[in-house]
Amino acid sequence: MNMHGVLLYGCAVAVIGSGIQLLTTLATKDGAETPPPLALLQAWRHPVPRAATALLVTMVVLGVAQTAAPAMIDTLERHPHGAWWRAVTALLVQSSGWFQLLFNLAALAVVAPIAERQFGAWRTLLIFSVSGVTAQAVSMAGWSLQGGGDSVAICGLVGALATWYAARGSVVALRRTALAIPAAGLVLCLLTNNHGVGLVIGSALGAGLATPTRPPLTA
Repeated sequence: MNMHGVLLYGCAVAVIGSGIQLLTTLATKDGAETPPPLALLQAWRHPVPRAATALLVTMVVLGVAQTAAPAMIDTLERHPHGAWWRAVTALLVQSSGWFQLLFNLAALAVVAPIAERQFGAWRTLLIFSVSGVTAQAVSMAGWSLQGGGDSVAICGLVGALATWYAARGSVVALRRTALAIPAAGLVLCLLTNNHGVGLVIGSALGAGLATPTRPPLTA
């Protein structure tokens, strides 16, 4: 494996490892004692997060649609010299098949409700959209001319949670560990991997939008 591959997999391990710790801590911060991985689903407790529900339902419907009509992927994904609007529509299709579709749906189901309980509905949608569209636009500019998927937007939510926790979190060790996520995003950008753009933009938005005085949703 060359150095590019080593750095790429190293970043993936850093984001996934730190992300699981961070998400589990945030999902169970109200004292619920549920073993992983079920702890990651605690954020779906009442009141049900509306923005997360809307995102998940939308992506499930679109996933079914692209499975029934595969031509939809070509219509909406990034293309070399494609129209600007594909930076938006590329978030709506998963161009790499079933594995990408199922993985991204599972990741969205875990990350989105936790983000909404931390940031609120409209901020979650803002971070998801801005991170995702920016990453797709950078890809269209030359990093990865063809493809699609919402993993870059999900990375934005993870990055936002990481920088918020690094600044405001209660567990000192985890605050330090969370910094591995935006750091991995910067390395991925150097590797011209569009997930790095999602992580970095989300990290910047999380640092700017997270407010300690905002009351969280209550169970």
